[in-house]
Amino acid sequence: MGIDTPTLITFIIYLVVMLAIGVISYRLTSNLSDYVLGGRSLTPGVAALSAGASDMSGWLLLGLPGAVYAGGMNAAWIGIGLSIGAYLNWQFVAKRLRQYTEVSNDSITIPDYFENRFRDNSKILRVMSAIVILFFFTVYTASGLVGGAKLFQSSFNMPYTAALWIGAAVIISYTFLGGFLAVSWTDFIQGILMFLALIIVPIVAVNKVGGWNETINQVGAVDAGFVDIMAGMGGVTGFLAIISSLAWGLGYFGQPHILTRFMAVKSSQDIPKARMIGMTWMVVSLFGAIFTGLAGIAYFADNPLEGAATETVFILFTQVLFNPWVSGVLLAAILAAIMSTVDSQLLVSSSALAEDFYKALLRKNASEKELVWIGRFAVIGIALIAGLIASNPESRVLELVSYAWAGFGAAFGPVIILSLFWRRMTRNSAIAGILVGAVTVVLWKTLSTPPAGAEQTEAVIPFALYEIIPGFILATIAIIIVSLMGKGPKQEVKDEFTEAVE
Repeated sequence: MGIDTPTLITFIIYLVVMLAIGVISYRLTSNLSDYVLGGRSLTPGVAALSAGASDMSGWLLLGLPGAVYAGGMNAAWIGIGLSIGAYLNWQFVAKRLRQYTEVSNDSITIPDYFENRFRDNSKILRVMSAIVILFFFTVYTASGLVGGAKLFQSSFNMPYTAALWIGAAVIISYTFLGGFLAVSWTDFIQGILMFLALIIVPIVAVNKVGGWNETINQVGAVDAGFVDIMAGMGGVTGFLAIISSLAWGLGYFGQPHILTRFMAVKSSQDIPKARMIGMTWMVVSLFGAIFTGLAGIAYFADNPLEGAATETVFILFTQVLFNPWVSGVLLAAILAAIMSTVDSQLLVSSSALAEDFYKALLRKNASEKELVWIGRFAVIGIALIAGLIASNPESRVLELVSYAWAGFGAAFGPVIILSLFWRRMTRNSAIAGILVGAVTVVLWKTLSTPPAGAEQTEAVIPFALYEIIPGFILATIAIIIVSLMGKGPKQEVKDEFTEAVE
């Protein structure tokens, strides 16, 4: 498909608006706190949609519809797990983290919070956290760049490599300029675009097939198991598949790009309103993505998509069902989903380099302006590395996301939860939790992945289990054991805990 002029014009207008926000935010960013956390000034609506948009990424419009298209309704278990996890994160973590990070020496990054919370003067906890962030976010960023490349490649008939670097250049530009304010406000706009797209596309697609009943009938004709959420879920392997899908919800407690939105809300009193907005957005969007995949099974039954192309079902719908102007807006929504996550990941990663490596280890007296510029140049460096990881045209968004999601969930999730709810937790136990969680995920993923060139077979039990589960469990056990075996925290740490959570 060649470049359609109205679609291209719509795309360009959208990109200009995003860059304009970056320029405006550049003028409002004067120190590292502004660049990393926006001065804790987010309203409930901006915080909620920004958290949702940065959370879901291209996975919501590419990966999930593609998974449903390829496997049917049993892919919806992931959506169920995510909804439960997101609600629990908003309900129990958001308010306490907002309060605690302000009380604990106004912490502006997750490593900053860990160091201040446990009075770690050795910098080990900060540096270890930053390493985990850089490693897994580079993989996570690569997944977003893959999504952007597929969008440009499919929409404008561009070579994959050219599409990859054009998308990367756009995201780098406004993240480089505006920092957290630019990212949060662009995410707010992008969240609205994604929400509307995930309502409009499945409704039009289902009507085009002939209505809901006809869509289900046609999906069942392709494969009766596609309309059954329990299809293929029998026996031990099926049980592990359900548990693994639901376990995606555990990842929320350790995602730095989502947790920083909680930290940036103007007041902890705004959290309930933000939770309501965020969860409504999320549930409706997930249903839209699932229905898009189902409609795709019926619509493309005569010319089915295969392999990595299954993740383009949403893109194809925007091209075949709508006029070029509307198509341009819907395609911009896909780019919005991708950009909203990648920019957040780049920002958190760059702050880790600036605050947690450069300032902590190299230049303790670095000026605020210097740190902001270190963060900006880090954005470029991390994006380049992620681009190299994403350079394989056969890369799949869902696979890259699942690995990074598990890494953060297992390494940071137990530490975040216990640090907010257990006064007895110690510095050494936090180090143990991060280390055990991250290493378990890497080893489990390595052992469950066939060697390069080997035939892709079903994973052997217990490695059929999603790596976040053993990582989360073992990290939690490590934290509890090390805390109880060692000397308890100092009185000042206990007093701060009381001040922060009561």
